[in-house]
Amino acid sequence: MTVSETAVPPVVNIADALGRFTEQWAQRRIGGVNDYDVKVAKVQGEFVWHTHDDTDELLLVISGRLTVRFRAGDVELAPGEFVVVPRGVEHCTAAEEETSILLLEPTGVVNTGNAGGPMTKAARALESS
Repeated sequence: MTVSETAVPPVVNIADALGRFTEQWAQRRIGGVNDYDVKVAKVQGEFVWHTHDDTDELLLVISGRLTVRFRAGDVELAPGEFVVVPRGVEHCTAAEEETSILLLEPTGVVNTGNAGGPMTKAARALESS
């Protein structure tokens, strides 16, 4: 038997998941698709310029507004909008107000990519309520 024959997959409420933590720039895993993590985060201020040399990164705004800065120009995202940052493209995210985002990227991707530094945080599983 496969898992799909013995269990019903969980339903994840994104708003509920975001309500269960307050730390900014700290990604929480809320699910997975094949070898990818589905993560949420709360962000405010400016992140570090970085690249992910081996993978694309999807950034979807749930609430607030997110600026994704590229050397070629900025992309402004409103709730319900997303951008895919291509692998190897240097970028920096920023938000004037607290903004909630959903990320889709391969398991194990480091949030600061090649930059490292004090904002590097491993994604953690969302704790049960």
